Amino acid sequence: MDLRTRYMGLDLKNPLVPSASPLSHTVESIRRLEDAGASAVVMYSLFEEQITLESFYIDYYLNHGTDSYAESLNYFPDMASYNIGPDDYLKLISCAKESVDIPIIGSLNGISTGGWIDYAGLIEEAGADALELNVYYIPTNTFLSGEEVEFIYTDILKEVKKTVSIPVAMKLSPYFSSMPNMARKLADAGADALVLFNRFYQPDLDLETLEVVPRLVLSNSHELRLPLSWVAILYGRVGTDLAITSGVHSFEDALKGLMAGANVVMMASELLKNGLGRIGEIKSDMERWMEEHEYAAVAQMIGSMSQINVAEPAAFERANYMKMLASYSQHH
Repeated sequence: MDLRTRYMGLDLKNPLVPSASPLSHTVESIRRLEDAGASAVVMYSLFEEQITLESFYIDYYLNHGTDSYAESLNYFPDMASYNIGPDDYLKLISCAKESVDIPIIGSLNGISTGGWIDYAGLIEEAGADALELNVYYIPTNTFLSGEEVEFIYTDILKEVKKTVSIPVAMKLSPYFSSMPNMARKLADAGADALVLFNRFYQPDLDLETLEVVPRLVLSNSHELRLPLSWVAILYGRVGTDLAITSGVHSFEDALKGLMAGANVVMMASELLKNGLGRIGEIKSDMERWMEEHEYAAVAQMIGSMSQINVAEPAAFERANYMKMLASYSQHH
């Protein structure tokens, strides 16, 4: 079976790519991901706050927004010791490039333009083959319009694209009022790929301590449906590659993602829960399924079940909503 795929101009031996996670914290773990069968690795994110320490985000949204509750400033992690620092991040990329043969995709996470964007160029100089830009933004200002929020994304992307010559992927949340329009804007701004979707880690409330607390819950296969739907809708309509992340846990999930239109499928939770060996198992299961269903290459299936290619395009729109509700009532 020919599992090769192409993502942002990178030739990959298969479409299975570990997404940003603690699995890329060391050269040894990156080497283990390659040995397990990963075709590329997205590095864990370097945060704007790690680079600037006194960024607009900390100064305004924490200091100004919480002046009545000074103790809430303790909620924000100590950026000086969060993961490893910016310089060590660059060294890790450089060492990883010397140690493995698969592409290394750097990851920057931020919400404003500024000096931290210069690190995009430094990540390229360190040897990264591509860059994933993760704008993790929670709008809380009631006077901030949707258009202004969209501008934050496109503005950062344009600034980063000025800094680097390597391809840049934009990792998005699913909460734009018009995802196809936003996807087009990002494509026009120079995005080489869209990664759908960023998982938002909503905080929880501790009823005993009366504190807002972080509670990490890993994904499951049910979460695949949302990125699957939007990749299927966007395929062939925007001039970028597409990647699915969130909810990829099995070979079925991977195949569905490809057929919807993704060039690659990314996973982290499955590997964190069940080990790096899952990459090889999923790859073998994909090959077996392809042989049984007479597919010779991954390229044959990419986009084959996207909205523009299925017999019933309305299945991705209101018709699906109505049909799903009707099917539930018929069985209950």
